[in-house]
Amino acid sequence: MSDSANKQLVTQYVAAFNAGDFTRLRALFTADAEIQGVLGWGNIDEMAMPVWRDLHAAYGIELTIEDLVAEGERVAARYIERGTFRAAFRGTAPTGKSYELLAMEWFEMKDGKIRRRWGARDSAAMNRQLSA
Repeated sequence: MSDSANKQLVTQYVAAFNAGDFTRLRALFTADAEIQGVLGWGNIDEMAMPVWRDLHAAYGIELTIEDLVAEGERVAARYIERGTFRAAFRGTAPTGKSYELLAMEWFEMKDGKIRRRWGARDSAAMNRQLSA
């Protein structure tokens, strides 16, 4: 795929994530996709999808793309992540407070789908902004 097509795939990923459309989101990944992030790593279906559902429900996360850089089968993304702590997450009661932070993801594509995704975010900034 071209660099622009790979960037478009990441744009579709962000749109599906922001909408909470996990069926559409899952369709963008290969069957054996691997995900690495701040809450762990593993197979998309066993590890990532349940975590993403919980995060979306608790924080209403919305990603805004600031930069996309593509080279070959890889795309790097820089986002502004925003959300509001509106439902319990892993035993922590919601505060109703909002946050904004920097997040980055690195994608590896295969056959027109996302094969691997690595994510990093400024969780310390989130904790400072959401603390009671």
